[in-house]
Amino acid sequence: MSFYRDFNDKVAIEAWNTETRKPYETIAVKQLAPTIGAEISGVDLSKDLSDAQFAEVRRALDENLAVIFRDQNISKEAHKKLALRFGTTLHKHELGASRFKGAGEFDPEVLSWKTGRDSRFTAGDGWHTDVSCDPSPIAYSLLRVTKTPPVGGDTSFANMYLAYEFLSDPLKSLLDGLTAVHDGSLAWTAGYGAQPNPGKTYPQTEHPVIATHPRTGRKYLYVNASFTSHIVQLTRKESDAILDLLNRHVESQLALHARIHWSDNALVIWDNWATQHHAIWDYYPEERWGERVSVVTGEIPRARLDLPQAAE
Repeated sequence: MSFYRDFNDKVAIEAWNTETRKPYETIAVKQLAPTIGAEISGVDLSKDLSDAQFAEVRRALDENLAVIFRDQNISKEAHKKLALRFGTTLHKHELGASRFKGAGEFDPEVLSWKTGRDSRFTAGDGWHTDVSCDPSPIAYSLLRVTKTPPVGGDTSFANMYLAYEFLSDPLKSLLDGLTAVHDGSLAWTAGYGAQPNPGKTYPQTEHPVIATHPRTGRKYLYVNASFTSHIVQLTRKESDAILDLLNRHVESQLALHARIHWSDNALVIWDNWATQHHAIWDYYPEERWGERVSVVTGEIPRARLDLPQAAE
C-alpha cells in the first residue's frame, strides 16, 4: 500500500485548484469537490435563460464538468429546449426512445428508465462515457431523476483531464497518438443483453486514446471500461493490459471523483467527453426513475485541434 501522493498528481491538483476563476454575476456556484462538480443556484430552468446567464452556466460547466441545479420543476419541453442551447441536435439512443405510460407518448429524444425491485440492471451501473461508440459521441447530457430512493442512488463523476495529468510522463508519451475502438455491442449486448434491430449492428468507432477538448484545449483520457474494446496499434495482450491499467486508474483515484446526491426536481448537466460517470445502484429494492436528454454537436474527438474533423 502506498501512502504518498505521486508527484504528477500533486502538481495537477495544485494547478487545477489554483486556476484563476472569475466571479459570477448572474448565478451562484458552489464546488462539490476540489476537482469536479458544482451546485448552481439563482437559476430558474423552467424559463429561458438570458444570454449572460447561459454564458455563466456554460463557463461553470467548463470549470467543474458536472453541475447540479436543485428545485427545478421543468417540463419535458423545457428540458429539451435547455439542451438545445448546448448544440443543434438532440441524441436518439440506440436502445430505444422513451415511452410515457398513460399518455401513450413517444419521444425518441428522451431516454427514460425505471429501476426497481424487478430490474435486472440499472442504466449506467459502471464507469463509462455515454455512447462513446458513436462517430460523434454525445457532447453534453442533461439528466432529471424524477423519483429518488429514500437513501442512495448517487451518481459519481470523474475528471478525465486530471486522469490524464495523473499519468506518468513515459505513459503519456506512449498513449499520445494511439487510437482505440469503442464498440456499442460491448456495453449493450455483453453488458445489458440487448440485441440490435434485425439487419443492423451497434456502432463501432475509432477515437484517440488521448484527445484535446474543443472548448478548453485541454488533453483528456478518452477510454472507458464499458465501450472501449482495444487499442488499435498494440497487440491484444498489450492492449488488454494498458486498458485494464487505465480503467483501474479511473476507478481507484478517488481524488478524481465527486458523488452527486440527487434530490427531488434536481437536474444535472455534464460534459460527456471530459468526464466519466457511474450510477450507483445501492438502493435495492427502492426505485429510481430518470429522464435524460443529450446533445450531439457533430464534432469528433481529436488528438489535436489542428487536425481536420475527418482525420480520426
